Amino acid sequence: MIHITDQMEKLIEKANILIEALPYIRNFYGKTFVIKYGGAAQIEDELKNSFAQDIVLLNFIGIRPVIVHGGGPKISATMKMMGKEPAFVQGQRITDKETMDIVEMVLGGLINKEIVALINRHGGKAVGLSGKDGGLIKAKKKVVRKKSETGQVKLIDIGLVGEVEDVAPDILKALESDGFIPVISPIGAGGAGETYNINADYVASAIASALQAEKLILLTDVPGIKDSNENIVSSVDKKGIGNMIDKAVISGGMLPKVQACLDALEAGVKKTYIIDGRVPHCLLLEIFTKEGIGTEIISKGQQ
Repeated sequence: MIHITDQMEKLIEKANILIEALPYIRNFYGKTFVIKYGGAAQIEDELKNSFAQDIVLLNFIGIRPVIVHGGGPKISATMKMMGKEPAFVQGQRITDKETMDIVEMVLGGLINKEIVALINRHGGKAVGLSGKDGGLIKAKKKVVRKKSETGQVKLIDIGLVGEVEDVAPDILKALESDGFIPVISPIGAGGAGETYNINADYVASAIASALQAEKLILLTDVPGIKDSNENIVSSVDKKGIGNMIDKAVISGGMLPKVQACLDALEAGVKKTYIIDGRVPHCLLLEIFTKEGIGTEIISKGQQ
């Protein structure tokens, strides 16, 4: 009988981990995953590097990652440096022309190219885009409604804030077919050529829908969706989400993320996830383990 040393046991354990991942690798080969990248994972160096490593690994084993990123804190910091105070209505940044120029500079320039460079440094082939490139995202002005104390609904103009009207994914398909990893800033063009700042969760949802992605994964700074007892819900369907919204268990900043997932499911995306981007290698843990992390939002009857 062969004597197995402690060192050999550790190597065998690593081999077993790879074998456990094999069914997932086989099932997801050639499939598109759209990943919304933001929060602490986009700020802390250790998390930035683990994210880039995860993306490169996914790409090398035949999965096609598409990244949509945010950058709100960096936009606000840059605005203040330039003597402009950020202002918000219902969580939406009031965006005049000068602010839009800053947003486009920070998102499409500084942040986008930093992500591209990081992925490429780890051996990937990333390409930076905004929604204006290749006619990727057609946008329209977002209308914000606010109810007054008397019950009247008032329309509020928050400037060049948009919502996705249409996605033309041809440029993404061309990049994917050549092994490139698209990294997209959430900026779109209006019908008259105007530039719009768009919520990155909704952009990721719309792109996942247009590509009929296998998965939409939103990285956040929370462990997932919590129930009324503050326990993390590992899996929930559309009906369950509706009940949680009605009971105000889901509210605030989680609402747009949940809505983005529901929109994607409605459009044919297979599964959606809200996971904790503060966990190193959170993507690999979610995709290649049975337990996963965070919350999976699915259509009724899915496994």
